[in-house]
Amino acid sequence: MALPRGTPAPHLLRNIMTILETDDGTLANIRGVQNPDGGWPYRKGGSWTEPTVFALLAHLAARTAAPRNTEALAWLGAAQQSDGGWTPRRSVDHSTWVTALVALLPPEAVGPARHTRAVNWLLANTGMESSPIYRWREIVLNGKLPQGPDLSGWPWFPGTAAWVTPTCLGILALKKCYWRQPSSDLRERIDKAQSFLLSRRCADGGWNHGSQRALGYNLDSYPETTGQALLALAGTDPARLQDSFRLAQRFFLEHRSAGGAAWLRLGLLAYQQVPAGAPLFNMPCRTVVDTALTVIATAAEQGYNVFLD
Repeated sequence: MALPRGTPAPHLLRNIMTILETDDGTLANIRGVQNPDGGWPYRKGGSWTEPTVFALLAHLAARTAAPRNTEALAWLGAAQQSDGGWTPRRSVDHSTWVTALVALLPPEAVGPARHTRAVNWLLANTGMESSPIYRWREIVLNGKLPQGPDLSGWPWFPGTAAWVTPTCLGILALKKCYWRQPSSDLRERIDKAQSFLLSRRCADGGWNHGSQRALGYNLDSYPETTGQALLALAGTDPARLQDSFRLAQRFFLEHRSAGGAAWLRLGLLAYQQVPAGAPLFNMPCRTVVDTALTVIATAAEQGYNVFLD
């Protein structure tokens, strides 16, 4: 599959800050809840890796540094584990899916050595479906190996099954690495992960957290994961995704959450499929992640997609 880069539009970037400082989903709202330790909470309380990275990505999308950027990056750096991965917060001992989020940040922000270790952690981890033990289990229980190609998604937690959201974030992180320095290892892993996503597409054309069927019934898709999957599949032949576009457009016109609206807009923008007359961002942002995603999607609409550029 092609791995296209977005094309920044410098003549539009000067409009982004004005938009973001006047809309309800503003950078000011993100800055106002930053913790004294430099990290961010989901709403209030202790700092977590996910909202901290999204807050930094929002400032990156707006082409401005967070007021306490050095403290935020120091807090983030201290959360890296000896295996190269990141934990969701300081009280957790094991590296998890949030490593992909950190790898989305520029190497110069995280530190080149730290960033390389995060990428190596991503390359070394897969869902249990790819493990020899799982394949042996399938032979014992079902008398045959799982059908289809070797598909390598990412789990929420190492040693468990792969799911859609961590796989999407892993793809987006490795794509940015590939664009900086192409390699066959990166390309192969991205292709396998994108194939995993396509294999998990629901009958309605979208994606949920990971399963298309249960107990003999087709399962419904969700707005957030459908938007995430379309964004991660950018470069795939659009002809293969027509049902996905139609569902995402319907979701987008009916959405009721800021996070869902942002992911859908990002996914549809990757294919220039945002429906005409699409509603403006008018959903309340209840968390730092929601607000950051709104900032990121607004910047993408103005010509700069932090995930693809």
